[in-house]
Amino acid sequence: MKNTKKILTLFVVLGLVFTSCKSNVNQQTTENTENTMTQEKQTTVLISTPYGEMKAILYNETPQHRDNFIKIVKQGVLDSTLFHRVIKEFMIQGGDPESKTAKKGQMLGSGDLGYRVPAEFSENIIHKKGALAAARDMNPQKASSACQFYICQGKVYTPAELDQFEMRLGKRFSSLQRSTYTNEGGVPFLDGDYTVFGQVVEGIEVIDKIAAVQTDRNDRPLEDIRMTVKIVE
Repeated sequence: MKNTKKILTLFVVLGLVFTSCKSNVNQQTTENTENTMTQEKQTTVLISTPYGEMKAILYNETPQHRDNFIKIVKQGVLDSTLFHRVIKEFMIQGGDPESKTAKKGQMLGSGDLGYRVPAEFSENIIHKKGALAAARDMNPQKASSACQFYICQGKVYTPAELDQFEMRLGKRFSSLQRSTYTNEGGVPFLDGDYTVFGQVVEGIEVIDKIAAVQTDRNDRPLEDIRMTVKIVE
């Protein structure tokens, strides 16, 4: 261990000003309604494990990742795959197709579907606890694996720790990032490098249970943790 704009026309003729204003108000109302409808239409997925179930929403702001995830879920690609990489206070990773038939202790993480999903970054979608994000290799475009994903556990950071990350990474955290990572927790150093495309909204305690299991030297759980994933209608 991995994506919207307007031109307002100013009318000089007084008689058209009021019409224009009314039109803009109606247009803004329509846009607000459409935004609300978009939020209402967020897709929800159910991830079932031996440790419980997690419900996650898929962000409409990352449409390529959303659509790809819906596609592979409907195809059953993720069913019976393992959470094959688990690191406490970091994340739980799964979705490797090769994990379906993997032997005990076999190193996993290189399986794929033969294509990548282009990166989709947003300043307002970050790696807070419960974030559903795409794993990736080290390709320079930061494009994502078509099937492997991870769910953030992370931890709560102090402002001083975030300051250290800023110095080390050479970038500044926004007020949203600082507020989130000092209150809810997460994995701040992954922002801008791996695409977050969803968020666990129910069953977040399952992440903690899985993150606490015993693992081998490759971070694979000693006891297999299989999942099934389906779309919640």
